[in-house]
Amino acid sequence: MSDDLLAELLAKPVGPSIEPPTGREKDFTRRVEQHGDTATVTMRGDKEQVTEDAATAYLRDQGLDPHDWAVTGLRSTQWTMPNGGDGVSTRYTFTRTGREQDRPPVDELLDRVQAYQPSPARPDGDHGYLVLLGDMQFGKIDGDGAAGALHRTIDGLNRAADLLIEYRKRCDIGHAHVAWLGDHIEGFVSQGGANVWRTGLTLTDQIRLTRRVMLHAAELFAPLAKRVSMAAVPGNHGEAVRIAGRGLTRYDDSHDTESLIAVADAVRLNPDAFGHLEFYVPATDELTVMTEVAGTIVAHAHGHQWRPGKHFDWWRGQAFNPASPMHHAHLLVAGHLHHEHIDTDGPRTFIQAPALEAESTWWRHKNGTPGHPGLIVAVTHDGHTNTKEVIR
Repeated sequence: MSDDLLAELLAKPVGPSIEPPTGREKDFTRRVEQHGDTATVTMRGDKEQVTEDAATAYLRDQGLDPHDWAVTGLRSTQWTMPNGGDGVSTRYTFTRTGREQDRPPVDELLDRVQAYQPSPARPDGDHGYLVLLGDMQFGKIDGDGAAGALHRTIDGLNRAADLLIEYRKRCDIGHAHVAWLGDHIEGFVSQGGANVWRTGLTLTDQIRLTRRVMLHAAELFAPLAKRVSMAAVPGNHGEAVRIAGRGLTRYDDSHDTESLIAVADAVRLNPDAFGHLEFYVPATDELTVMTEVAGTIVAHAHGHQWRPGKHFDWWRGQAFNPASPMHHAHLLVAGHLHHEHIDTDGPRTFIQAPALEAESTWWRHKNGTPGHPGLIVAVTHDGHTNTKEVIR
């Protein structure tokens, strides 16, 4: 089956874009819009000038190679112009051709993982540096898909390493801590498996991406501090087993955390380079991780354990249990809700990291809000986390 035939058979009548009035909207003669693998060219003018060739030429003028696009739709309106000639407004819909849509080339995506070299830095000090990230949901086709999420994650980690050098000019940083806050993969268990069609990578592909990104972070931060640690918590998408929509194994049975365990096993083979690295995942049948960073007790959770806005209520409930270490925590870090949120209650601080996926298309359709991906870095010391920055 040719690419042109495939594009033709998959074409659908997409509705016109609705844009806010600008006062001169009626005066435009040419306009191009691109969303993923669909582009539209709208042209107004004399009937002899508004043609498919003119639309294709306009694609070229805007930096899009016409050989990569095929016309799959046409919508035209005609009227009589003031000079008596035939005026026309035509909207051409183009679809990108010649691209593999189902499965991004994983090996090609991973080529850049080893390319970054951090700047040399002084590794000792009494302050801690936190890197908070999660919700990459590798495998999801929404937004810019697996390629976009991967590049954003690698770039964010690289920039976080460079920022550590900058923050060290203000305070001595001797402990770098990377918190993996869950939903690193899209998985196939969410919504009772309803997300399967919209997941373009196999489960092993998703886990491999997570594992190699974590390994990149280990290699990246290992030379930057005397003490380096990494922690991972289970997200709802990373659950290993669900039957009839329910998780039937232990709460810690998660691909999100098993990926970090695999990295911990690997770096143990090179103690000269990685002997100072520490790795933490939840205890058996648990969902949270507690660790100390430069005198600050940091609690890690994914965020699916409480309703939106109820993080402190959940924290108080956990701390009420005398067997829980949560009453010692100075800082709670989480993901899950896909947007940056920082809150305080007395001396305690809550930081919710944004997602690294580009968007949830379902959420955009429901609420109109697109994604705003990124990760958070922060400097902490003796229970105080006053310096925070979002990397986008």
